[in-house]
Amino acid sequence: MIQGIKHIIFDLGGVLLNLDYNLTEKAFVSGGITDFGEIYSQLRQTPVFDDFETGRIGKDEFIDALKKHCDMGEEDICAAWNAMLLDFPLRRLQLLQQLRLHYDLVLLSNTNEIHEEAFNEILMRSHGIPNIGVFFDKVYLSHRIGVRKPSEEVFQMILDDTGFKPEHTLFIDDSPQHIEGAKALGIQTIWLEKGMTIEDTIFLRKDIKKGE
Repeated sequence: MIQGIKHIIFDLGGVLLNLDYNLTEKAFVSGGITDFGEIYSQLRQTPVFDDFETGRIGKDEFIDALKKHCDMGEEDICAAWNAMLLDFPLRRLQLLQQLRLHYDLVLLSNTNEIHEEAFNEILMRSHGIPNIGVFFDKVYLSHRIGVRKPSEEVFQMILDDTGFKPEHTLFIDDSPQHIEGAKALGIQTIWLEKGMTIEDTIFLRKDIKKGE
Protein backbone atom coordinates (compact mmCIF):
# COMPACT_ATOMS: atom_id res chain seq x y z
CA MET A 1 0.00 0.00 0.00
CA ILE A 2 2.87 2.40 0.76
CA GLN A 3 5.56 1.09 -1.55
CA GLY A 4 8.03 3.66 -2.85
CA ILE A 5 6.82 6.35 -0.46
CA LYS A 6 9.33 8.81 1.01
CA HIS A 7 7.02 11.66 2.02
CA ILE A 8 3.62 11.60 3.76
CA ILE A 9 1.05 14.40 3.86
CA PHE A 10 -1.46 13.98 6.68
CA ASP A 11 -4.86 15.53 7.09
CA LEU A 12 -5.61 16.58 10.68
CA GLY A 13 -9.28 16.21 11.61
CA GLY A 14 -10.59 12.67 11.30
CA VAL A 15 -7.10 11.31 10.69
CA LEU A 16 -5.00 12.51 13.64
CA LEU A 17 -7.60 14.35 15.71
CA ASN A 18 -10.89 12.60 16.44
CA LEU A 19 -13.93 14.64 15.44
CA ASP A 20 -17.68 14.59 15.94
CA TYR A 21 -19.38 17.17 13.71
CA ASN A 22 -22.72 16.39 15.32
CA LEU A 23 -21.58 17.91 18.61
CA THR A 24 -21.03 21.29 16.97
CA GLU A 25 -24.38 21.10 15.19
CA LYS A 26 -26.16 20.22 18.44
CA ALA A 27 -24.44 23.08 20.26
CA PHE A 28 -25.49 25.63 17.63
CA VAL A 29 -29.03 24.27 17.40
CA SER A 30 -29.28 24.66 21.17
CA GLY A 31 -28.07 28.23 20.70
CA GLY A 32 -30.81 29.05 18.23
CA ILE A 33 -29.33 28.21 14.79
CA THR A 34 -31.94 25.57 13.98
CA ASP A 35 -30.80 25.17 10.36
CA PHE A 36 -27.11 24.80 11.18
CA GLY A 37 -27.05 21.43 9.44
CA GLU A 38 -27.86 23.22 6.19
CA ILE A 39 -25.33 25.98 6.81
CA TYR A 40 -22.41 23.71 7.55
CA SER A 41 -21.48 20.15 6.75
CA GLN A 42 -18.23 18.29 6.25
CA LEU A 43 -18.75 18.05 2.50
CA ARG A 44 -20.36 21.36 1.64
CA GLN A 45 -19.79 24.82 3.05
CA THR A 46 -21.35 28.23 2.67
CA PRO A 47 -19.08 31.20 1.80
CA VAL A 48 -18.63 32.39 5.39
CA PHE A 49 -17.01 29.11 6.44
CA ASP A 50 -14.90 28.91 3.31
CA ASP A 51 -13.76 32.51 3.80
CA PHE A 52 -12.88 31.77 7.43
CA GLU A 53 -10.90 28.67 6.47
CA THR A 54 -8.90 30.54 3.84
CA GLY A 55 -8.19 33.60 5.99
CA ARG A 56 -10.29 35.99 3.92
CA ILE A 57 -12.17 36.85 7.10
CA GLY A 58 -10.93 36.68 10.67
CA LYS A 59 -12.35 35.44 13.95
CA ASP A 60 -14.33 38.62 14.69
CA GLU A 61 -16.02 38.68 11.27
CA PHE A 62 -16.84 34.97 11.52
CA ILE A 63 -18.40 35.39 14.94
CA ASP A 64 -20.37 38.44 13.80
CA ALA A 65 -21.75 36.43 10.87
CA LEU A 66 -22.99 33.69 13.20
CA LYS A 67 -24.44 36.19 15.66
CA LYS A 68 -26.87 37.22 12.92
CA HIS A 69 -28.44 33.77 13.18
CA CYS A 70 -28.56 33.40 16.96
CA ASP A 71 -28.42 35.15 20.34
CA MET A 72 -25.17 33.47 21.39
CA GLY A 73 -22.23 35.50 22.65
CA GLU A 74 -18.63 35.19 21.44
CA GLU A 75 -17.56 32.71 24.12
CA ASP A 76 -20.54 30.42 23.48
CA ILE A 77 -20.04 30.58 19.70
CA CYS A 78 -16.37 29.58 20.04
CA ALA A 79 -17.29 26.77 22.44
CA ALA A 80 -19.94 25.47 20.06
CA TRP A 81 -17.61 25.74 17.07
CA ASN A 82 -14.93 23.79 18.94
CA ALA A 83 -17.31 21.14 20.27
CA MET A 84 -16.47 18.89 17.30
CA LEU A 85 -12.82 18.64 18.36
CA LEU A 86 -12.33 15.56 20.54
CA ASP A 87 -8.91 14.05 21.25
CA PHE A 88 -5.51 12.98 19.93
CA PRO A 89 -5.09 9.27 20.78
CA LEU A 90 -1.66 8.65 22.26
CA ARG A 91 -0.95 5.71 19.93
CA ARG A 92 -1.49 8.01 16.97
CA LEU A 93 1.03 10.54 18.22
CA GLN A 94 3.53 7.78 18.97
CA LEU A 95 3.05 6.53 15.42
CA LEU A 96 3.91 9.96 14.04
CA GLN A 97 7.14 9.92 16.05
CA GLN A 98 8.01 6.51 14.59
CA LEU A 99 7.14 7.50 11.05
CA ARG A 100 9.25 10.63 11.23
CA LEU A 101 12.33 8.45 11.60
CA HIS A 102 11.70 7.07 8.10
CA TYR A 103 9.61 9.61 6.17
CA ASP A 104 9.29 13.34 5.63
CA LEU A 105 6.02 14.29 7.35
CA VAL A 106 3.77 17.20 6.37
CA LEU A 107 0.46 18.34 7.83
CA LEU A 108 -2.23 19.80 5.56
CA SER A 109 -5.49 20.89 7.16
CA ASN A 110 -8.55 22.88 6.20
CA THR A 111 -8.93 24.75 9.47
CA ASN A 112 -9.27 28.20 11.02
CA GLU A 113 -7.81 30.33 13.79
CA ILE A 114 -10.41 29.31 16.40
CA HIS A 115 -9.79 25.62 15.80
CA GLU A 116 -6.02 26.03 15.65
CA GLU A 117 -5.95 27.51 19.12
CA ALA A 118 -8.34 24.85 20.42
CA PHE A 119 -6.65 21.74 19.01
CA ASN A 120 -3.28 22.90 20.31
CA GLU A 121 -4.88 23.44 23.73
CA ILE A 122 -6.25 19.89 23.59
CA LEU A 123 -2.78 18.60 22.73
CA MET A 124 -1.18 20.53 25.57
CA ARG A 125 -3.82 19.62 28.12
CA SER A 126 -3.89 15.91 27.32
CA HIS A 127 -0.26 15.20 26.36
CA GLY A 128 1.82 18.20 27.45
CA ILE A 129 2.75 18.98 23.83
CA PRO A 130 2.56 22.68 22.92
CA ASN A 131 1.46 22.38 19.28
CA ILE A 132 0.89 19.83 16.53
CA GLY A 133 3.80 21.21 14.52
CA VAL A 134 6.35 19.36 16.64
CA PHE A 135 5.48 16.15 14.80
CA PHE A 136 6.01 17.53 11.29
CA ASP A 137 8.67 18.95 9.01
CA LYS A 138 6.15 21.39 7.51
CA VAL A 139 2.64 22.49 8.48
CA TYR A 140 0.14 23.96 6.02
CA LEU A 141 -3.06 25.33 7.55
CA SER A 142 -5.62 26.67 5.09
CA HIS A 143 -6.35 29.90 6.95
CA ARG A 144 -2.63 30.72 6.95
CA ILE A 145 -1.82 29.82 3.35
CA GLY A 146 -5.04 31.16 1.81
CA VAL A 147 -6.08 28.04 -0.09
CA ARG A 148 -7.85 24.87 0.94
CA LYS A 149 -8.41 21.30 -0.18
CA PRO A 150 -9.46 19.89 -2.60
CA SER A 151 -7.87 22.56 -4.82
CA GLU A 152 -4.97 21.21 -6.85
CA GLU A 153 -3.25 24.51 -6.06
CA VAL A 154 -2.64 23.58 -2.43
CA PHE A 155 -1.01 20.27 -3.36
CA GLN A 156 1.14 21.92 -6.02
CA MET A 157 2.16 24.51 -3.43
CA ILE A 158 3.38 21.75 -1.13
CA LEU A 159 5.27 19.94 -3.90
CA ASP A 160 6.94 23.18 -4.96
CA ASP A 161 7.78 24.23 -1.42
CA THR A 162 9.19 20.89 -0.29
CA GLY A 163 10.61 19.53 -3.53
CA PHE A 164 8.70 16.28 -3.05
CA LYS A 165 8.15 14.12 -6.10
CA PRO A 166 4.45 13.23 -6.37
CA GLU A 167 5.13 9.57 -7.14
CA HIS A 168 7.03 9.28 -3.84
CA THR A 169 4.41 11.20 -1.86
CA LEU A 170 1.40 9.79 0.00
CA PHE A 171 -1.62 11.85 1.06
CA ILE A 172 -4.02 10.53 3.72
CA ASP A 173 -7.42 12.16 4.26
CA ASP A 174 -10.84 11.11 5.53
CA SER A 175 -12.79 13.19 2.97
CA PRO A 176 -13.03 11.59 -0.49
CA GLN A 177 -13.34 14.92 -2.32
CA HIS A 178 -9.99 16.05 -0.91
CA ILE A 179 -8.27 12.96 -2.26
CA GLU A 180 -9.12 13.94 -5.84
CA GLY A 181 -6.99 17.11 -5.87
CA ALA A 182 -3.93 15.13 -4.85
CA LYS A 183 -4.60 12.33 -7.31
CA ALA A 184 -4.76 14.82 -10.18
CA LEU A 185 -1.10 15.67 -9.56
CA GLY A 186 0.04 12.06 -9.38
CA ILE A 187 0.28 11.93 -5.59
CA GLN A 188 -0.51 8.53 -4.10
CA THR A 189 -3.53 8.65 -1.81
CA ILE A 190 -5.39 6.77 0.88
CA TRP A 191 -8.97 7.61 1.73
CA LEU A 192 -9.38 6.86 5.42
CA GLU A 193 -12.94 5.57 5.38
CA LYS A 194 -15.17 5.35 8.43
CA GLY A 195 -13.87 2.77 10.87
CA MET A 196 -10.29 2.99 9.58
CA THR A 197 -7.43 4.47 11.60
CA ILE A 198 -3.84 5.12 10.63
CA GLU A 199 -2.55 3.13 13.60
CA ASP A 200 -4.73 0.02 13.12
CA THR A 201 -5.36 -0.02 9.37
CA ILE A 202 -2.61 1.78 7.45
CA PHE A 203 0.70 1.63 9.29
CA LEU A 204 1.29 -1.69 10.92
CA ARG A 205 4.62 -1.87 12.72
CA LYS A 206 6.16 -4.10 10.05
CA ASP A 207 5.30 -1.55 7.36
CA ILE A 208 7.10 1.42 8.88
CA LYS A 209 10.19 1.35 6.72
CA LYS A 210 11.04 4.04 4.21
CA GLY A 211 10.91 3.24 0.53
CA GLU A 212 9.92 -0.41 0.86
